[in-house]
Amino acid sequence: MAEQAALAFQAVVGIVGICGNGLVCGVIAKVRFMHTLTNAFIFNQALVDLIGSLVILLQRFVPIPDPIPPGAIGVLLCALWATKFLQWGPFTVSTFNLIALTLERYLAIVFPFRYQTLASRKKATAVLVGMWVAGFLFSVYSIYFRYYEDGECVPNQVAHPRVIGVCVFFVKFFLPVSVMLVVYGHIMVVLKKGTGRIQPGPAAAGPSTEGQGESLMRARRNTFKTLLIVCVAFIICWSPDQIFFFLFNIGVEVDFNSPVSYLFVGMVSLNCCLNPFIYAIKYKQFQKALKVVFGKRGDRASVATLSTGQN
Repeated sequence: MAEQAALAFQAVVGIVGICGNGLVCGVIAKVRFMHTLTNAFIFNQALVDLIGSLVILLQRFVPIPDPIPPGAIGVLLCALWATKFLQWGPFTVSTFNLIALTLERYLAIVFPFRYQTLASRKKATAVLVGMWVAGFLFSVYSIYFRYYEDGECVPNQVAHPRVIGVCVFFVKFFLPVSVMLVVYGHIMVVLKKGTGRIQPGPAAAGPSTEGQGESLMRARRNTFKTLLIVCVAFIICWSPDQIFFFLFNIGVEVDFNSPVSYLFVGMVSLNCCLNPFIYAIKYKQFQKALKVVFGKRGDRASVATLSTGQN
C-alpha cells in the first residue's frame, strides 16, 4: 500500500515538475531581461530538475522488462536504469548547481566589484558544464551495484559498500549543505551590517545615482531571499532520506520498505517540482517576466531595474 502511494505521488511530482520547470526554462529563454548570469544558473537548475522529473515519471510508467533483453541493451538497462543512475545523476547535478548559485550570489553581494571583474558568460558556461560533468561522475559508482546475468539484473558484491555510502553522504549532502549554510549565513551578516551595499561606479554619477543603488540592492536582496528559500527547501526535502541512508551505512538497522522510507524518498522527489512555485511566489524578476510572456507588460523602468539587479 505504501509503495503504491509512493509511486502515485512520484507520478504527480513528475508531471508537475516537468510542467513547472519547463515553464521556468521557457520564460528565462524567451524574456530578454532574464538573460543574466544568475538566471543562467536558475535556468540550469530548472533544466536539471525537469530532466529529474521526467526520469521519475518514466520510472513510474516504464518498468524494467522481465526477462531483460540480452546483449548491450540488457547491460545498459541494468547499469543505467535498474541502478537509478539516470535519476541520481540529475539529482547530484542539481545539488552541485545549488552550490554554484550560492557562491555566485556570495560574490555578487559580498564582493560586488570583484564580481563585476570575474563574472563573464564564458566562465559561467564553464561552471555550468562542470556541474553536469561532476554530477554524473560522482554518481557513476552506482552502475557497479548491479550487472546483467541470464536475463536479470543481479546485485554485485562491491567491496566496502558502506564506506562508499558514507563517502557519498558527505560529498553529495553534508558538504554541500555545510557550504550553503556557512555562505548564506555570511551573506545575511553582510546584508545586515550594510557592507554589501552596492556603490555605483564613476560612470553612474548623476542625480539618480543613489536611487539606482537602492533599487539595485533591493533587487539583489530579493534574489538572495528567493535562492535562500530554494536552499532551505532542498535541505528540508533531502535531510530525512540522507540521514536515513547515513544511519544504514554506519550499521543502524533500517527498513527501506517501510512507509517512513517511502515518505523520505517522496520528499526527495518533491524537491524537483518546488522551485518553480518559489520563483512564482517570491522572485520579482520572474514574476515580471511571467507578465511579459502572458501579455501583461510592466513599465520599462521596473523591467530595467530588475534586469540590472541581477548582475
